[in-house]
Amino acid sequence: MSKLRCIIIEDEPLAVKVLTDYIALVPFLDLRGTFKDAILATDFLRQHTVDLMFLDIHLPRLKGMAFLKTLAHPPAVIITTAYHQYAVEGFDLNVTDYLLKPFEFERFLVAVNKVKTPEAIQSRLTEGGDSKDYLFLNVQKKKVKILLADILYIESQREYIKIVTTRSSYLSKMSTHEIETLLPPHLFRRIHRSFIVSINKIDSFTAEYVEVQGVSIPIGRGYREVLDNL
Repeated sequence: MSKLRCIIIEDEPLAVKVLTDYIALVPFLDLRGTFKDAILATDFLRQHTVDLMFLDIHLPRLKGMAFLKTLAHPPAVIITTAYHQYAVEGFDLNVTDYLLKPFEFERFLVAVNKVKTPEAIQSRLTEGGDSKDYLFLNVQKKKVKILLADILYIESQREYIKIVTTRSSYLSKMSTHEIETLLPPHLFRRIHRSFIVSINKIDSFTAEYVEVQGVSIPIGRGYREVLDNL
């Protein structure tokens, strides 16, 4: 079974020890590094593949939320903090979960179980070695089949995503990071931290936005090179 490569970004030694001990108890987690501030973590992320990061909010030099906004393609994120008032902003940035210190191991395990391992993602993307042209997503307590060819764009709705298709719109409780890992990159691209678009459905675009069937979708600053590279 493949493991989730994770890092800890935390400046409190006791909090680092708690997270390190918890990670050691989970067979599918592989701790690759701990960092006292976000600047050091940025350099590591540029050179290594990371699937999950545990991120504190109150960090020296660069705060956790500000750091998260600088990442064009962030891994899955679990916020760890003693301050509950940042939960809404965290969900706006598509974090996987929000752990309020101090948290027990059981609550930690609930959070990490929400993150899919690379092996699990691949098994959902393929069947018998052939790529699927559809997804089954949880929508209102049932599994709904959505054809990839029908998807126009996907928009973050805090802890939910809205999948807009040629037929209808659907709300599913998952992050844009998770849905992005399930979509073939040659057909879909993230152009904003809150939007993923179907490349084939783009009618026109500028440096600021794309148009998909009459809907203008903003392009985030860190994503403008995505369209230039198509």
